[in-house]
Amino acid sequence: MKQFIIIALLSITICRSNAQQKTNPMLTNAERQKAVELLKQTEDGVVDAVKGLSEAQLNYKPAADRWSLAECVKHIAIAESELWAMAEPSLTQPPNPEKRGEIKFSDDDLIKAVEDRTQKSKTFAALEPANTPYNSVKEAITAFRTRREKLIAFVKNTQTDLRSHVLLLPVGSYDVYQFILLIAAHSNRHTQQIEEVKADPNFPK
Repeated sequence: MKQFIIIALLSITICRSNAQQKTNPMLTNAERQKAVELLKQTEDGVVDAVKGLSEAQLNYKPAADRWSLAECVKHIAIAESELWAMAEPSLTQPPNPEKRGEIKFSDDDLIKAVEDRTQKSKTFAALEPANTPYNSVKEAITAFRTRREKLIAFVKNTQTDLRSHVLLLPVGSYDVYQFILLIAAHSNRHTQQIEEVKADPNFPK
């Protein structure tokens, strides 16, 4: 089931490019800093986007088939957990750096593809807001921030070679470092969705 989550996120048109192959696949200080900054930036983006809003604003839906801000936040929170649950188990397995040659997307191409709101995709039932365990936006934000802070701490402190743990999925191959970037980009994708709802002319004042 969890493998299908990534298919939903990446079932958009992505321009394939040859990822630069590293002669030394160890995570560099620059890569570590890039991931931490992106995770922090996109965490702040989610929190700031809904800060101080009323219940009417949080629950406003521009149309019956569109999500409210509350629903977006609940989706972000559950996806934060589910996406990392896809990647984390691979870190207990032996590294497979020989599979790096199968990676076809650069880090930046992956981020851009996930953040691109011009290409829409429908999520799976497990990630639908109504199926999440959160009863309120506050509860979802708390869960999101808790998981995000743990992920940031992991990136800062891990001595694991994330580049040498490659996940082989139906849509392609990605290393664990790229999955961390994907998690950050996913939250930004839905922060953009939140801003789209707030820009609706009938959004409550």
